[in-house]
Amino acid sequence: MKQFYFFVQKEFYHLLRDPRTMLILFGMPLMLILIFGFALTNEVKNTRIAILDNSKDPVTAEIIQQLEASRYFDNVQNVNSNDELEAAFRQGKIKMAVVFSSRFQYSLMHENQAAIQLIADATDPNVASTLTNYATAIIIDYQKSMKGQIDLPYSINTELRMLYNPQLKGSYNFVPGVMAMVLMLVCAMMTSISIVKEKEIGTMEIILVSPIVPIRVVIAKMVPYFLLSSVNIASVLLLSVFVLDVPIQGNLVLLVAECLLFTITVLALGLLISSVTDSQQIAMLLSLMGLFLPTVMLSGFMFPIENMPVALQVISNIVPAKWFYIIVKTVMIKGLGFEFIWKETLILIGMTVFFMVVSIKKFKIRLE
Repeated sequence: MKQFYFFVQKEFYHLLRDPRTMLILFGMPLMLILIFGFALTNEVKNTRIAILDNSKDPVTAEIIQQLEASRYFDNVQNVNSNDELEAAFRQGKIKMAVVFSSRFQYSLMHENQAAIQLIADATDPNVASTLTNYATAIIIDYQKSMKGQIDLPYSINTELRMLYNPQLKGSYNFVPGVMAMVLMLVCAMMTSISIVKEKEIGTMEIILVSPIVPIRVVIAKMVPYFLLSSVNIASVLLLSVFVLDVPIQGNLVLLVAECLLFTITVLALGLLISSVTDSQQIAMLLSLMGLFLPTVMLSGFMFPIENMPVALQVISNIVPAKWFYIIVKTVMIKGLGFEFIWKETLILIGMTVFFMVVSIKKFKIRLE
């Protein structure tokens, strides 16, 4: 046990004396969580729109006021003709236009119907669809507020209720995914070069002639990264709550325990990569390119797995980030307990055992 302790201490010295490793270990997670947390969002805010009000009555003025008060629309530009509207679209000054028909208030009061035309720049169909949905929702809200004043015959009311994310914030979806991606990349990348680095700099001979057994060498390589990654987990959770406004609805202890389990899984995967490679470049390439794309594409936080072909759905099951993403969403966003994530937890434990066993088996006790 004393030998194991000294080996862990030696690994700590290796880490703490290398500023580049410390920068990657602590600087990269903070940078990634901030960049992806703010940049990766499907919300559309502060969009420039134009208003063509052919009626100019109190009702259209109130609707325009509500559009301007929304955080989705900004710099509302008033135009007086269809030619000005078309010119604004061509010059790229606006993304959407709201056109009120003439005698809007009169038609609404006396004919129980009035027309509003929403014109969107569909060069980006997703943005166009999102903007029209926002504007439609604002107009429907205004119509509901008028129900006490106007009796609309045969009206059907649809009541919407958004569970777990009533404000439809994009960060609620992306933060769990970014947490999985950051821990996956940083932890796997750091341990993927730990063993192969000893081979390249020639210190592996000293380790091999020492009385310490392979299983202790592998675990000792993992311990310093695990302890330092715990600091990363605390930083990521603090940033998520206080900077990105994503609250922890569930049990904090359970969430931290699952994060630590996922960290061990990824560290074991990095050690496996390090055991089967012969150079740091190959190990880095495998840990970055070989893990980044599957994490982004097949974890489910950017693209729904249900929409993928069956073959990709099957492959996604071997991506640890997929199961961690489900766990974080369940605990952090939905506020549910362990009884809802026990299956995913067992899968991560199984992956950890598999990676550790293969890493130890692949650890070469003789130099080639």
